[in-house]
Amino acid sequence: MTKLKHQIHLGDFDQVDYDLLAIHTTLEDYRLAYKINQNLGILLSKNNNEIPVEINKQLATFSRFTYEDDEAMMTWDLIQNKQEIEFPSSNIGNSLFQENSITTQVNLVTDLKKVDFVLKIEHDEQIELREIIYKLNKIDLISTVYEVNPNEIKSKNNLIF
Repeated sequence: MTKLKHQIHLGDFDQVDYDLLAIHTTLEDYRLAYKINQNLGILLSKNNNEIPVEINKQLATFSRFTYEDDEAMMTWDLIQNKQEIEFPSSNIGNSLFQENSITTQVNLVTDLKKVDFVLKIEHDEQIELREIIYKLNKIDLISTVYEVNPNEIKSKNNLIF
């Protein structure tokens, strides 16, 4: 009797099946979602499941707006990349103003420190990414939008939810 061996190749799970756009803007998350909806004809809505990330024993949560297009088999996620969190100050009592905490900016995608939001587009079919970028760049108060290769991001696991 011969024994059958089954192997799981972990590389199959690392396959990236989404496109990622970096967005630089001063707009607040809900205003940006509204403007993207207007320009792209989609319906991003606030997702109650924010993305939690623990950084130096402090929890940071990043807002997320989602649109699931069942007909086109696409999922759009507009994700906040910058967040300010408070860390307890270690020199309590030595400060002139008695500050008990220090506010620091943290990023969901640590490789993209200057990026305000990322737009993650999951899809099965080929999409016109250039056209999407062009339309997003036409929105007032967006400085720039560009494609990011997810394979080059070290912290891409933060984008799995």
